[in-house]
Amino acid sequence: MSSLKSFIPSWHIWVLAVVAFLVPFLLSKIFARVHAYVKSGGTFKSASARTSVLSPDSSSAAATPFDGDYAADVRSVMDVIGKNSDLTVREFPLSRFDAKGTLFYVNGMQRERELNMRTLEFFMFEATREMLASPPNVKGLLPFYNLKESADVREFSRLVLFGYAGLIIEGVPCGLLIQSPNTSNRAIVEPLSEALLRGPRIGFTEVLSENTSMLRRQGFSDQLEMKSYIIGNTLPKEVVIAYFKDIVNADLLKEVEARISNINIDFLADSGYIEQLIEDNYLSPFQQLQNTERPDRVINGLLEGRVAILQDGSPFALIAPATFSMLLQSPEDYYERWIPSSFLRILRFFAAFLSLLAPSIYISFISFHPGLIPTELVLSIIETRQGVPFPSLIEVLILELSIEILREAGIRLPKPIGPAMGIVGGIIVGDAAVQAGIVSPILVIVVAVTAISSFSMPSYSAGITLRLLRFFGMVFAAILGMFGTILFFLLLCSHLSRLKSFGVSYLTPVSPYRLQDWKDLFIRAPISLMKKRPAMMKTRQERRQT
Repeated sequence: MSSLKSFIPSWHIWVLAVVAFLVPFLLSKIFARVHAYVKSGGTFKSASARTSVLSPDSSSAAATPFDGDYAADVRSVMDVIGKNSDLTVREFPLSRFDAKGTLFYVNGMQRERELNMRTLEFFMFEATREMLASPPNVKGLLPFYNLKESADVREFSRLVLFGYAGLIIEGVPCGLLIQSPNTSNRAIVEPLSEALLRGPRIGFTEVLSENTSMLRRQGFSDQLEMKSYIIGNTLPKEVVIAYFKDIVNADLLKEVEARISNINIDFLADSGYIEQLIEDNYLSPFQQLQNTERPDRVINGLLEGRVAILQDGSPFALIAPATFSMLLQSPEDYYERWIPSSFLRILRFFAAFLSLLAPSIYISFISFHPGLIPTELVLSIIETRQGVPFPSLIEVLILELSIEILREAGIRLPKPIGPAMGIVGGIIVGDAAVQAGIVSPILVIVVAVTAISSFSMPSYSAGITLRLLRFFGMVFAAILGMFGTILFFLLLCSHLSRLKSFGVSYLTPVSPYRLQDWKDLFIRAPISLMKKRPAMMKTRQERRQT
């Protein structure tokens, strides 16, 4: 009987087992309640309370039509526009007949030379009263590819501030709007956040028309569709949804359109705003849409049945839905042969595991389970830790926080100084900490391996998430040892298994299990074998056009 009792765990083991079972369950319930409560009063409201999308051609204010009196119309426009120092107002005579005209435009948003040479010269020296008798005549004679008429003073004034050149001509019963945008933009360069050794060298810019044209130039297809939205109550910006109409799932497209249409915000500074406003669970640290600067990555996502979101003023496109495995995949995986690409992808998954759990495992072994370490290594670690005044948690936090500060400083410093600062700072801090007896040499190796592993993440946003969660894992390990590390990992897996991105499980194809999609998970199967699109996307066309 006594020998049988020796196999029964002690009471504190049973307590740890109960805690390991109850804590994930209770935390998941708490997070679900908090998420439901906040979301019910958050950005997305009921259908009756949702705000309609604004557009440059619509306004909530009452329309103010032009009344045909030239002087009164000019005054009305000036009253609506207000006092803007960057607005140019130029009155000019029409020499062919006794009339006047006024040109409105915002400095820097028009080609002033083109306006002066083509528009003013035409009206001052070529236009006749017969030409200006009706707006269609003017529209057909003006040498501009984009000219529109406006009968509303408020619409006219608003579009002038949006970048149009506005014309009010005596005798013409409406305002004329000419779009001749200034095209001095950033050159197309290689993406900085997703550098590759092999693959296309172009990346998106801040100009939406250039980004959509890059997608068009990826290949000739009449199935690529784009829908435009104007979002922003105070400063409207254009947002485009791109998809292949013969591939995308209709329910997914409808959901993306609904979420985009119901964004209610003053100003979209970057596509990161859209990402946070339309994601399923904003309490999760994991990104639920993939951001990228690469047109080839966007097209590959569209061909899998996903939807891309592009915003004017942002070089980052969003791909929805996203899964965890997408964050560890690089476009270069498909440009190299499948064997080396599969090896690098497996290495990337292992590096993500080290980046997340290496410090926690170190704390667990050193503080709670030294018996799990080989004897010779234990003796070596004990010898190197002689004189270290801090427990393992504080020791790891000192180095980890130092590395994070150095990393942040390297990003913010000018380019010629940043990399050198990070390398030299890391060497100096690590060596000084060991020499001062604050940390042990073995910990410097662990932290260095952890930092290098985090750099292997193709997605910078995913790397930030793992760096943040690493600190929570260290706290769990410092309290419960290896049980805490396992508990932390189980909590993380529980959260990921419940997380969804536009209705797609975040851990797909691992959970739910889809064998077909494992061809592009841990390994990248030969392209000739990947004849079907991902089953999780439920696309209209199951097979690729091969």
